[in-house]
Amino acid sequence: MGKQTSKYVARQPDASGVIEYSDLENQTWQRLIERQLKVVQGRACDEYLHGLELLDLPRDRIPQLDEISRVLRRETGWEVARVPALIGFETFFQLLSERKFPVATFIRTPEEFDYLQEPDIFHEIFGHCAMLTNPAFANFTQKYGELGLKASPKERAYLARLYWFTVEFGLLNRQDGLRIYGGGILSSPKETLYALGEEPVRAPFEVVDVLRTPYRIDIVQPIYYVIDDLEQLQQLTEIDLMARVREAMAAGLFEPMFPPKEAA
Repeated sequence: MGKQTSKYVARQPDASGVIEYSDLENQTWQRLIERQLKVVQGRACDEYLHGLELLDLPRDRIPQLDEISRVLRRETGWEVARVPALIGFETFFQLLSERKFPVATFIRTPEEFDYLQEPDIFHEIFGHCAMLTNPAFANFTQKYGELGLKASPKERAYLARLYWFTVEFGLLNRQDGLRIYGGGILSSPKETLYALGEEPVRAPFEVVDVLRTPYRIDIVQPIYYVIDDLEQLQQLTEIDLMARVREAMAAGLFEPMFPPKEAA
């Protein structure tokens, strides 16, 4: 999402709507999913694991988008939408507002197996689509798209932090400990372990605090915000979120908890 360029090119479907992936690409998917399935057990929230069961993702090949959409439509009225490697904010918000989750149809190269900055099909499907089977999460994501469509560029910068600390990097309190629901964590073995470890700061979810918290996309997060229940996300759709955005804008950003990015 954004205007930077990508070295990846999204795959196009053939006349029958099927995307053909190479053996190497399917093997990359298999390596990624088998590794991450082991890591998320006991760390991902139950709603995510239930969503994975519903999706029943293939292990040995990249799934076709229709396979994912069939499940999402049945559960929450969502579907996935094929997009180029990077899309602009307008397209991103428009799709979410229509209950369509953008998925770029490429997979990382083996050279970037452990980390790439732009979201590939593994991140989008394994990281995010399982949570979209949950009604509260699905409603919140749609509401976020609706707000983003109407927001000014400056308001969008604040809204981005809300998405970052929920959909991408959200944590959830459970009676038996912390669990993960954010797709940016759940698609990364390193961050899945780190997020529940002793190093990061974890703070209770207060929406204005979240909107005021700077982040960097290229490091593990120094702070995570913790919700007590996914119903908290549903509740966010029922308040005047833009009033909270204006409150956060008036207060200004918190001091970053990380060093500035070094110039390339």
